Amino acid sequence: MAAPALTMLKLKVKILRFDPEVDKKAKWVTYDVEAQAADRVVDVINEIKWYQEPGLTYRRSCLHGICGSDAMLINGRNRLACKTLVRDVAKDGGTITVEPIRGLKVEKDLLVDMEPFFDSYRAIMPYFINESPAPAAERIQTEAEADLMAHSSNCILCACCTTSCPIFWVNGSYLGPAAIVQAHRFIFDSRDEATQQRLNIMNQNTGVWRCRTAYNCTEACPRDIPITQLIEEVKRAVMFQQS
Repeated sequence: MAAPALTMLKLKVKILRFDPEVDKKAKWVTYDVEAQAADRVVDVINEIKWYQEPGLTYRRSCLHGICGSDAMLINGRNRLACKTLVRDVAKDGGTITVEPIRGLKVEKDLLVDMEPFFDSYRAIMPYFINESPAPAAERIQTEAEADLMAHSSNCILCACCTTSCPIFWVNGSYLGPAAIVQAHRFIFDSRDEATQQRLNIMNQNTGVWRCRTAYNCTEACPRDIPITQLIEEVKRAVMFQQS
């Protein structure tokens, strides 16, 4: 018995293109493509690059929602192109729009300069600090202690949350949701000894008090991290250390 024919969708993909060597400002370019409903948006973009527009520039790596490199604005929302299925953003004859994430300098097409984002990440000291003598075995945590940092440990630094934040768009000095989530991961790690230092960083005018609880970050997170809740937990920790 012959396998059933695959149903292909005819789509238009509008990509915001920018080449600093020839363009003064970004421009929309539309491509006609065919795709299956279960294809991912990154598959569609790959198809465009491989067969229509070799100069199209964007990041991609693991293609499994782990590395976080292919964060893009897809149909007006921050998403990972490798986790977004065509059927969730377009029907046959429909249009998919793709733009670079906002708040970071566009280097070319969908490629943005991530250095300011990683500068904020580095600022919160994202590494384990413990000056006490190492125990003979591992440093033990209770299950309850591990649960305190379970959500924040899931961050993949894709920048979807930070670049969806309106405060970050207008104030680039704000550390942003992702950096605060990473700080949360260590602040609530019972084995770490730099809690006070990180809380002091969070208490600066670039830290948690810039958050206006817009919930954009939580909605944008591809890992379903309750980011707004974690930011509130860090705020409370800062207040308790002052009391």
